Amino acid sequence: MAHPGGCLLGVMRVTKLEHATLKVEHSGSVLVIDPGVFTTPLPDQGGVVAIVITHEHPDHWTADQLSRLITRNPDVVLFGPQGVADAASAFPIEVVAAGDLREVGPFTLEFFGAKHAVIHESIPVPDNVGVLVNRILFYPGDAFTVPSVEVDTLAVPAGAPWLKLGEAMDYVTAVAPKRAFGNHDMTLSTAGRGMHSDRLKTSVESVGGEWFPLEPGGTLDI
Repeated sequence: MAHPGGCLLGVMRVTKLEHATLKVEHSGSVLVIDPGVFTTPLPDQGGVVAIVITHEHPDHWTADQLSRLITRNPDVVLFGPQGVADAASAFPIEVVAAGDLREVGPFTLEFFGAKHAVIHESIPVPDNVGVLVNRILFYPGDAFTVPSVEVDTLAVPAGAPWLKLGEAMDYVTAVAPKRAFGNHDMTLSTAGRGMHSDRLKTSVESVGGEWFPLEPGGTLDI
């Protein structure tokens, strides 16, 4: 299918994995975003052409996760901001920042934002980039970055030390996506995930969008 805001053709399948990790499949290739410590390893995942790491915190990447993926996919390209390149210096991170565009296989990656949301004044604020995949799927990492383009599908952070639910609700209405689903949610109990999902559903429906309550392993074709 064609994206209303562009000319890219084909259907992408987005799989929500545990916490903040997303797997995006398109035309036989795979993009992995933020394979962190709370996510079940993907040792047999082939076809991976790119990995995006939004920032340096371990719930978004670990050396073990990257090593497993690189062993299975030796030609994979890794992208992240300067803070990731510094923290993951043993890996060939290609540094990206807001305004950058990269094309890998069937994926066009556009990057937005610069910094992680503030957790507390005593905790350093790392670099953070959000990524827009094929002008369809936007994943902000750990920030409430509103990209300067229309967003078809939004992966919404649902629970984090830096996040208040009301702010996440306001973020959804600011982006006004056609579709949305929650991620970054392993810090919440089962009851908490359900409560946050219900509130975020209300927000996306208030701007005319549709909410998809994906559980780990759940998929969405876009």
